[in-house]
Amino acid sequence: MSGGEVAGILVAVFWAILVSFLALALARLAQTLKAATRLVAEVTEQAVPLLADASTTVRSARTQLDRVDAIASDVQEVTSNASALSSTVASAFGGPLVKVAAFGYGVRKALGRKEAAAAAPNGAPARTPRRTVIVGRTVPAARRRKQKD
Repeated sequence: MSGGEVAGILVAVFWAILVSFLALALARLAQTLKAATRLVAEVTEQAVPLLADASTTVRSARTQLDRVDAIASDVQEVTSNASALSSTVASAFGGPLVKVAAFGYGVRKALGRKEAAAAAPNGAPARTPRRTVIVGRTVPAARRRKQKD
């Protein structure tokens, strides 16, 4: 055997080993592709019903949101009606109630002065300090005089 024949045999052996490794790699690649295809098919089988359920849930949520929107608009209308009614009642009854309260206050003051005059010694009317009523508080007479000046 000559050197060329030995080299040819070595190249043929290496070529056969290379082809066998490539065949093995292609076989494993084919198995991987089959497994990936099965996985994609299983995911598709599970995803389609999930997407249908999600679509149904979104439709239901949209319906519920429409209902909540209708309720919110009704509540807003009721609130505005209650506000209008409150201002109407305040304007209709507020003035007369203030007048009745002022009249009652005046009557109490008048009755209180008559009783104080009757209870004073020597027939002289008892002197009570005058007070001015400001909504929510009473101003002493000394401050009232300062306000008038």
